[in-house]
Amino acid sequence: MTREGFIDAHSDMFWYTPERDKRNISDELLVETVLNDGTLDDYRELKRILTPKRLAQVFFSAKGRQAGNYHPEIRHFFTLALKKYA
Repeated sequence: MTREGFIDAHSDMFWYTPERDKRNISDELLVETVLNDGTLDDYRELKRILTPKRLAQVFFSAKGRQAGNYHPEIRHFFTLALKKYA
């Protein structure tokens, strides 16, 4: 599956984004939304699409308010899960 196909298949997660803008969703928003609101299978698929290294890079680069957008339990879990790729 491609990045665009993933976004199309999970369009409901991006309900607040107009259809015409969904193809322009940043990696940062994509990762944040999938980790906070997606399933474990969604995470696995995203990891295949973006690569584990890129996923970890996006996750760990979140600072300040952007990092605060992750639910605390999500931040903790994925800090442990992704540290081997950072």
